Formats: sequence, structure tokens, C-alpha cells
Amino acid sequence: MPDRTHEFGKYGARGVKGYEAVAHRLDALAGYIATPVTARRGLLARLHYLTRSEHALAAARSAGLTVTDRTLKAWLDGRRSPSKKNLERIETAYRTVRRHNVARYLLARLNREGRGTRVEIHPLNQSQVSRPRQRVVEFRTLNIRHWDRIVEAWASDNIQALDDAWVDQIVDLGSQWGQYEYVTNVGFAA
Repeated sequence: MPDRTHEFGKYGARGVKGYEAVAHRLDALAGYIATPVTARRGLLARLHYLTRSEHALAAARSAGLTVTDRTLKAWLDGRRSPSKKNLERIETAYRTVRRHNVARYLLARLNREGRGTRVEIHPLNQSQVSRPRQRVVEFRTLNIRHWDRIVEAWASDNIQALDDAWVDQIVDLGSQWGQYEYVTNVGFAA
């Protein structure tokens, strides 16, 4: 059984950790607001999302948006603009609340009542590695049936738990799973 890679990129290989690619794909499936928070439209969309109900506002406050109701109203009315630090807090709170809200839906779609979802794993990029040091790493597919730990770790933004959950899934690739710790892309749909 292979161990974790310790000196990735030493000979010029490029890629990202598999769990980072999975998190990026789950973020794409979450459907965030495309307009940046620095634009008035993007700011208003995020603020409306975070203040549409008492439950949403409570979740936003627990996610780090700790301004008063008066300040929120001033931002919504356009009388004041948030500082750069508050814009970052708004974006962080929005992403946290959005992840939490869509996690259950994504989990149901990915698990598909026990049938799971087919995942395409694109191997690391070895174009900058000298020819004698290159290894044969082919494109792989894997059917993941239990997404619970992956989605839960993604929704709570727990990087270590997401990494552990991802490695537990790719172990199903057999003795070659260590070759897919770093990848160029992980693709799946929900």
C-alpha cells in the first residue's frame, strides 16, 4: 500500500491535491453568485441571501458576520458601504451559509439512493518532468457510493477531514491509489 507523497513536484510534476479538486467541483455545483462582492449588485445579492430570514441571519452571524442590524440596513439601502474587511466577512459568511444550505441536496444527488456517482480522475501533469522520470499514470474512473463524509467535510470547510474522506474513497483504486493523490482535475456531476 503506498504512502502519502512527501516531495510532490520535485521533478516538475504539476497538479493539486485530489481533495482540493473535489472541493472546487463541489463549489461549482453549489452555484455561488457570479458577480463579485466588490460590485454593488454582488454585495446586494449576498446581503439579501444572508438576511432573507431569521434562520439565514443567525447562520450568517455564526459564520462571522457580526455587524449590527442597523449597519446591515444601511448597506442594503446604499447609505454606507462595507469596508474591505467586512466585504471579506460577507463573502466568507455567504459561502459558509450557501455550502450548509446545499449540502443536503448535493448529498442526495451524489449518493443517488446507493447507486453513487461516477467520478473521473485526471492524473497529474508530467509535461515538465524529464522523460526518464515520467511514470505511466492513466485516466481513471471510480464510482463513489458514499459521499457523506466528503460532503460533510466540504460543508464545514474542514480540510483535513476532506482529505481523509477523499483518500478513503480512492483507496478503492487498488495498489495504485497513491498515484492519484495529486491530480489535474476531478470531474463528476450531480
